[in-house]
Amino acid sequence: MNKLFLTLAITVLSGCLLAQESPTTPKAARVRITQGPEIELAKQHLTIIRWTTNNPGGSPVHYGIVHYGTDPNDLSQTAKSPIRLNPDHSSTVFRVRIDNLKPRTTYYYTVDSVEANGASDRFVSPTNTFITP
Repeated sequence: MNKLFLTLAITVLSGCLLAQESPTTPKAARVRITQGPEIELAKQHLTIIRWTTNNPGGSPVHYGIVHYGTDPNDLSQTAKSPIRLNPDHSSTVFRVRIDNLKPRTTYYYTVDSVEANGASDRFVSPTNTFITP
């Protein structure tokens, strides 16, 4: 009887785990920033940048990406953060933390996002700035 119970429990548990997997959201015809990007938090050595887009759709996991640097013509440093899309929401809020910044320094940045497979959501923000405290 214990073996039967264990088999049943594994079957039920497996079904629950599969049911929790996020579905693919229909891909948006055009992804655009609807709010931001803006500084959510600024400290001497880290900054969090936040922006909102319409729901980009596609794979359930996306990455918000910030390209940054101290020269507006060389945004070669990159920070990224994963996010799981909610197919029931019309918008997506991205938050990306940038670490190891220099205090009292002006940084330039752009934001964009990609699907888990690296496919671009086909938008890039204008160049913005922030100064660390």
